[in-house]
Amino acid sequence: MRRVQGLIGVVALVALWWLLAATVFAAGGAVPTPWAVLAAMGADGWAFYGPNVSATLGAAVQGFLWGNGLAVGVALLVLLVPRLEAVATQLAVISYCIPLLAIGPIVLVVFGGDATVVFLAAISVFFTTLIGALLGLRSADRASLDVVTVYGGGRLARLRYVQIISALPSTFAGLKISAPSALLGAIIGEYLGSNDAGLGVSLMISQQQFQVPRTWGLALVSGLIAGLGYAIVALVARVVTPWSRGESQ
Repeated sequence: MRRVQGLIGVVALVALWWLLAATVFAAGGAVPTPWAVLAAMGADGWAFYGPNVSATLGAAVQGFLWGNGLAVGVALLVLLVPRLEAVATQLAVISYCIPLLAIGPIVLVVFGGDATVVFLAAISVFFTTLIGALLGLRSADRASLDVVTVYGGGRLARLRYVQIISALPSTFAGLKISAPSALLGAIIGEYLGSNDAGLGVSLMISQQQFQVPRTWGLALVSGLIAGLGYAIVALVARVVTPWSRGESQ
């Protein structure tokens, strides 16, 4: 039922887009029809989208792995050394509150090149996954922790057998949000001119040259990739944490 509702929503959105493009925005040409966008995408073909998607996706995946790996590592460290929680939380909040467009030029000057795109993708996912991992690690069942302690298990045993398993659902919830965020961070990094290829670079050039259908096509492809990333992580979460399906419904 949920899939049918989602399909109906997509059809309604496309219909509204077509209606507005054909009526309200018909004179200015700033909003092309869906058919015009698809025709432009077909004309550009894989020769245009392939290299750009590969460049952006590669940087986004690297940033996703680095940012989330660091977030999970910090969460585990905070659990083992509680005194570090205040510092870790403050750093996470700072990383979340600083606009990427403000920090991007500084990172570009310091690192330059592809490292800027990966860095912005990584910093885009750090906060969400860190908070999800921390909440999950703390939600461990007290009775289960006591059982491990009674049988002689220490802090590492409680972490391994109880807390990590308990943290998986909320951690995957953060990872699902992180997938589109990593792509957004990578595109912003490319938008700053730190790369020669990518969706962000192509978007900037298309806007400057007022290639409206291509701009919309690039935005559409970016949205589809972000949605695909979310779906892939959600699928992995369903496989790894089958006990949490009832909680998410």
